[in-house]
Amino acid sequence: MRALTMDQALAVILNTFKHAETLKSHALAACVLDAGGRVKAFLKQDGASLMRFEIACGKAFAALAMNRSSRLVLQKAREKPLFMDSLREMADSPLFLEAGGQLIRDDEGEIVGAIGVTGDVNEIDDLCAVAGIRAVGLKSDEDFSEADCRRLNIKRGPPIKDPR
Repeated sequence: MRALTMDQALAVILNTFKHAETLKSHALAACVLDAGGRVKAFLKQDGASLMRFEIACGKAFAALAMNRSSRLVLQKAREKPLFMDSLREMADSPLFLEAGGQLIRDDEGEIVGAIGVTGDVNEIDDLCAVAGIRAVGLKSDEDFSEADCRRLNIKRGPPIKDPR
């Protein structure tokens, strides 16, 4: 397994924040976890509110735990609440069931980590996360073809759109 470096993790977060500036988003916080679910990097923009570390990490951990974006984990929770209750009880870290958590993949599709972004509406959090991932030459689930998604068992939802 290829490991996500500290420099890559920080670059993902800084590029996430750079994209947030172009969208004029609210102050964000972002947490990058390695493929094993441990914190690799966390930053919070000036003005971001309390509890952003816990929320960002919980979004990233939810994505890793279920091998899909946290937006799709939230959908799964709505469809199968008993399953998700059991999963949350067994998990060794909290799962935060909101959009804004994206898997980070290498060119071959291997998961090398995840990012959780919080501070704006779910779609903006997701758009910024995906932009941060792409800016450093890594890939999100959105970057694979349908054939690759089938081959790699990537679960992809509908395209993410800016709600404004």
